[in-house]
Amino acid sequence: MTSNSTDDISDGYHTFGELYEHRWALLAALMHCAPERAWMSRLHHDGTAYEGFFIAGMDLPAGTITYHVRDVWWAAYQLTGANVCERAPIWDEHDPAHVIARLRLWAIS
Repeated sequence: MTSNSTDDISDGYHTFGELYEHRWALLAALMHCAPERAWMSRLHHDGTAYEGFFIAGMDLPAGTITYHVRDVWWAAYQLTGANVCERAPIWDEHDPAHVIARLRLWAIS
C-alpha cells in the first residue's frame, strides 16, 4: 500500500490505512459474490480520474454504491468477475450515508 499523510493516523486500534485496506478487501469480496452487479473503471463517467485510484461499484436494488480504490488492487478486482468499463456510470450523487443505507437494505433483503 502506498502511504499518504493520513494512513498512519490511528484511533488506538487501527490506522486509517488499515481501515481502507479492510474496506477494499470487503468490497472485493462482495463483488466476487455478486459479479453480475459489479463494475470497475479507471475513469469517471466524464473521463476524469483520481491519480493512483480507480472507481469500483455495485448496482444494488436500492441504488449504486461506489468507492475509489488504490490502483494496487486493480488485478485483484478483475478476478472478482466485475465488468470492466471504459468509463464509470453516471454518478447519482450518492453520499456515504446513501452507500451505508443501500448496503444495509441489500444485506437484509
